[in-house]
Amino acid sequence: MKYILLLGLFLFQIIGYAQSADVKTQPEKDEEKLLLTVFLKHDQSMNLNEIEKIRTEQGFYENFPPEGVSVVNWFVVMGVGQMVVLELPASKLAAVNLAIERTAWKAFKSEFYPTYDLYPIMEKKLKNKSKVTY
Repeated sequence: MKYILLLGLFLFQIIGYAQSADVKTQPEKDEEKLLLTVFLKHDQSMNLNEIEKIRTEQGFYENFPPEGVSVVNWFVVMGVGQMVVLELPASKLAAVNLAIERTAWKAFKSEFYPTYDLYPIMEKKLKNKSKVTY
């Protein structure tokens, strides 16, 4: 009797797990996207025209960002270079890295930082919302 009860609980657990593991909803798939902040740091031994020439010759504008990757923001950080925020599926991370390596090296040194949007959480905590223009 004890073994039948244990076997029944075991089977119940396996069936429940199998049903929950098979179901993938669309919102879960959308949540697999990540933000990636890329710093394209200027080589200060070159002027802007030289940097632009290298970037153009290497096909940067034709190949960046790769297919399936969206640009969220693109800033100039004075004294540093450019900061690009991308939204991408995790599976596209290698494609972004290759696009930078193939088309931006020589013109820039690059740094990558996976990021996430904390603003929705912080917005609720901020006391003076009149100063928030996000």
